[in-house]
Amino acid sequence: MCRSIKQLRLPDRPATEEEIHAAALQFVRKISGFRQPSRRNAAAFDAAVTDI
Repeated sequence: MCRSIKQLRLPDRPATEEEIHAAALQFVRKISGFRQPSRRNAAAFDAAVTDI
């Protein structure tokens, strides 16, 4: 298990849209290996976050 994955919400309440977006962004960063995509790949990176 990766140690750098952080818990982004409390388990006793439903997740907000902001928390869902933060979790999707964290997931795409982890899978892609990039914290910030290049300008060329930014559209694909943002689309992946939105799809999740």
